[in-house]
Parts: sequence; structure tokens; C-alpha cells
Amino acid sequence: RYVNALGLSLAAHTERASLPWQFHVVDDPAVNAFALPGGAVFVTRGLLTHINNEAELATVMGHECGHVAAKHSVTQMSEQELATIGLGIGMAVNKDIAKYGQVAQAGLGVLFLKFSRDDESQADQLGFKYALADGFDVRQMVPMFQMLDGLGKLSGGSKLPEWESTHPDPQNREAATNKRLAAVTVDLDKYTVNRDAYLRLINGMVYGENPRNGYFEGALFLHPDLKFLFQFPDGWKTANQANAVLGASASQDAIITLQGVAGSAAQASQKFLGQQGVQAGAPVLGTIHGFSAITSEFAAQDANQVAVRGSVVFLEYGGQTYQILAYTTADKFSSYAPQFQRSLTSFDRLTDPRALNAQPMRVQLVRLPRAMTLAEFYRVYPSGIKVEEVALINGVDAAATLPAGMTVKRVTK
Repeated sequence: RYVNALGLSLAAHTERASLPWQFHVVDDPAVNAFALPGGAVFVTRGLLTHINNEAELATVMGHECGHVAAKHSVTQMSEQELATIGLGIGMAVNKDIAKYGQVAQAGLGVLFLKFSRDDESQADQLGFKYALADGFDVRQMVPMFQMLDGLGKLSGGSKLPEWESTHPDPQNREAATNKRLAAVTVDLDKYTVNRDAYLRLINGMVYGENPRNGYFEGALFLHPDLKFLFQFPDGWKTANQANAVLGASASQDAIITLQGVAGSAAQASQKFLGQQGVQAGAPVLGTIHGFSAITSEFAAQDANQVAVRGSVVFLEYGGQTYQILAYTTADKFSSYAPQFQRSLTSFDRLTDPRALNAQPMRVQLVRLPRAMTLAEFYRVYPSGIKVEEVALINGVDAAATLPAGMTVKRVTK
């Protein structure tokens, strides 16, 4: 509700204020924000835990509103085809195959909607303008870019020169923001920052991955709440989404998905294999680690007449029916079949107490009783993350002295 109210206030200052704007928070640890054509804007939980005031958030959301107002998303989507990771899965005849394929595309980041540097720079300029018009201290755009820059360095990723990337370098974006600030004629000291109120809003928020929703240890997926484990092939790219956990081969030409479905295993199997366009093998009734399971191979064709072949398992566990779907193009099925088989038969009960009791880390606020260095704060109020990351999420230098009365974030279980 808070993010939506803030977004609607910003959207009223855009050139397309009449759009059906909507703003959402995605329960994802990545520090990210994105927009879709038509006015749907999303910010992640990870972003909310890494920023320190409402003005910073306003500049990020204003930036995303800028992409929508300037129709960048529409242009990009019309200029590129949806990635189908070599399977034609986006247009498969079978609706379930298409559905899971589209989930895989989004969840694995195979579909990249990239904007040009000019588009990003224009969105920065528009976001600055919208946030300023809405009464926010746009000087807070600078620490936002500093946080992004620091995040890239902490992650250990190589820093690409700006001319090799579609996204402007955070330091160059900071310089461009400072140029815009130099042209501002109003007294920004009178504009909204709203630090303490914002921090109170995120107090207790999950920080990083939430293991209660399932988590990976290498290629092994563990779900404490649902009490199961599942093994993907080594070296595959994996993703855990709200409605499915999935993996794609390193060459992006094979997919495995695991998802809960309605009905019994027999009912779900009949529904899936009985769909038009699916050529099903004879279902085999058996068990996987003691759980009743129905297994079948299948084949289908996509709209481009590309043959798809795979295996599917339906099993019942803990009062829930699970579908495990593994498929690739027909010509590669035999080469992937051993990996498919190992994964399809890996579903098992989770019994490891360490995994069953895994708890998320959360943001916790501390109001400093006295001035202290960040290093001293880290000793007195330990965090489950490195001191450099504590500095990053508080927007302070690692060598900083924090004043008495300052509200500071730590991360604990």
C-alpha cells in the first residue's frame, strides 16, 4: 500500500498521468526495479532493504515511471522476440508446456529487456523531474547511485566499461545527477527525505534469501516448510519462484520444472497427457522414495513445427500433488535423458534438522545511544553480513563515525 501510494503520487506528474498505473513489491532479494508497458511498476524487497529514505525510493520509482512515460518498454518489446531458449516453448501447442516455458524464461533471466544508454539516461532525467515535482529532495538520487556502484563492487562482479554495457555506469549517472542538481533553483532543504519513517517501515523485513520459501545448496533445492528436497543437474541455472522451482541447462536447450498442481496424481496426469497436441506414452505407476508416482514420456510440436520431447512425473506427498516436467527438443532428448531421469527420481522427504530449521535474516533498527565508528557498531551490534555490507545498506563509509541518536540498520536472524 505504501509503495503504491507513493507511485501514484509520482505518476500524477508524468506526461501519461491517465494510464492505469499500479505499483507492486516483489518478494525477491535482488536489488532491482522494473516497469512494464501500460503503467505496471515493480520494486523488489531487496531494493527496499538497501535504501535509506523515501526520497531515494521516489527517484528509483520515478525512473521506472520515466521508462513507461517514454514508451521504452514498448519499443524494446517490439524490437526483440521473446527468448525461447531453443525450444519454441513460448508458442508450444500444449498450454501447460507453454505456461511452464514462459515461467522458465522469466525466472531464469533468459529474457532480457535491455534499454539503451540513451533510454536509461532519459529515464534518470524524467525520474529526477517527477520526484522533484512531487516534493522530494532529489539530492538523494546521488546516494542511490553510490549504493548501486558499491553493490557491484561487493558482489565481486567485473565492472564493464560503460561503452560495453547497455546500462550507464553508476558513477556517470551520479555525475549527470549532480549537473541536474546544479540547475535546481528551489531550496531542497525544504523538500522531503523522510528517513526515519521509511526505516520504521522496513524494520523486521526479510533480508536476502528467505529459506522458508525454499533455497538452493548448489543444485540441490531444499524446502523447509514443505519438507522436501529435489536435485537439479549440476551446472544448470536454477531459479526459485512463487509458483515453480526450475532449472535450465547450461546451453539453454533443456528445462526441468517442479510445481504443485491440483487434484490427485492420477487426475493431474490425465489432464496433462490428455491435452490436445500432446502425444503421450503409456503412463507407468510406481514409487519414488516410497511416494506413489505416475511417470510418462510425451511429445509435442510448437507453432513453428519444432518437435519437443520430454518426461513428466506426478507424485503425491504431504497432501499435495507435485508435477515434475523435463523436456528439450526431440533431437536432444536421448542425450538429456540420463540427467532427466536422475532429477525426476530425486524428489524425497527433507529430514535434515539444519535445513528444516533454517530461518531468514531480517533488518533490525538500532538507535545509537552514543557516537561510535561503524567498526565499533559492528562489534557492539553484530550482523550476519560483512561490515562492508552493513556500511552499504546504511549509505555510510566503512570508516565513518556514526552520530548519537542515528538510526542504523543491522541484519540478524
